[in-house]
Amino acid sequence: MIHILIMAALILGILIITLHLGKTRQAEMKEDPRINTHYMSIRDFLFVFILMAGFNGFHMWLYQVFYTRGLLDTNVRFVVNFLMTYVFIISAFITGLLALFRQTSWNRPMKKISEAVHKVAKGDFSVRIPSLRKDGKKDYVEIMFEDFNTMAQELQNVEILQNDFIANVSHEIKTPLAIIQNYAVALQGGRLSADERNDYCNTIVEASQKLSTLVSNILKLNKLENQEILPGAHSFDLSEQLRRCAVVFEDLWEEKNINFNVELEECIVCYNENMLEIVWNNLISNAIKFTNPGGSIFIKLKAQDEYVLISVSDTGCGMDEDTQKRIFDKFYQGDSSHTHEGNGLGLALVKRTVTLLGGTITVESQPGEGSNFTVCLKI
Repeated sequence: MIHILIMAALILGILIITLHLGKTRQAEMKEDPRINTHYMSIRDFLFVFILMAGFNGFHMWLYQVFYTRGLLDTNVRFVVNFLMTYVFIISAFITGLLALFRQTSWNRPMKKISEAVHKVAKGDFSVRIPSLRKDGKKDYVEIMFEDFNTMAQELQNVEILQNDFIANVSHEIKTPLAIIQNYAVALQGGRLSADERNDYCNTIVEASQKLSTLVSNILKLNKLENQEILPGAHSFDLSEQLRRCAVVFEDLWEEKNINFNVELEECIVCYNENMLEIVWNNLISNAIKFTNPGGSIFIKLKAQDEYVLISVSDTGCGMDEDTQKRIFDKFYQGDSSHTHEGNGLGLALVKRTVTLLGGTITVESQPGEGSNFTVCLKI
């Protein structure tokens, strides 16, 4: 009778703990919806229940055997020693199971985390922790693995971007400097005609201007990437600003005989005007750069509910899907035939500026059919 009461108390305790953990799990799922399981589930309860019931049943069976054979009266010392040995073995077995459970549910995951963190601390951001569960469910440990992998991926991306940025900056600066140096040395020779001297001087001026633009764009991008507080904003007519920006490039589009089309609705917005000029100047200059002579460029402004949509489209060379995915990356230039005309920072500046202003920018393009950039800003 005592054994039955003890087992009933144990089972009741396990059931209460299971129900409590179930409520805890529901609370955890509200905090993080990715969690969909817990270590102490109904399955775990049934396992412990069957295990304990089996041990108790075997115990009672032995007790019944000893009782029916009269051993409880004649060999009490033997029975007590046997039961003590039995309890010791069962205790050791249960302790081993608990240790195995702890090893599986705690020590092994913590060891994996420790090893992975150690590798990241040494600069290896390629490390990833595979899932331990085979049923595809997620508990706190699996979520921790998932978040660690995301962190490691982000750190790896940052390292790649940083290395690429340094390499690209070095390359972009080295090229105009080499041009300036070579042509300056040639001018020092003194064996050039007046026309050659003039051409060499123009080349040096162009290279120095490109270098100046590159440094200016790098400084602008660095400032925007580290900027949290926006400069002062004021109300102005966005359509008028777009007209002024387009007129700046009039000589360029007339030189290429480009058909320039403008459809602008009057729209008053409240932003920093200088920041938006970065967006329009880069989008218009890109459209002109990638549009063949005799092509067309379209600039449209349309107010829609609480938002204003500005699109800059062209009939140029267009882009494939891979290029569209990377077009806003720093120093990335999808069309290698135009690399001498830019440094791959323009669209990175546009993306960062639009993001800072709380807007979005999207691109639609097909190879050989032109591109369409759409900026969405809140009025």
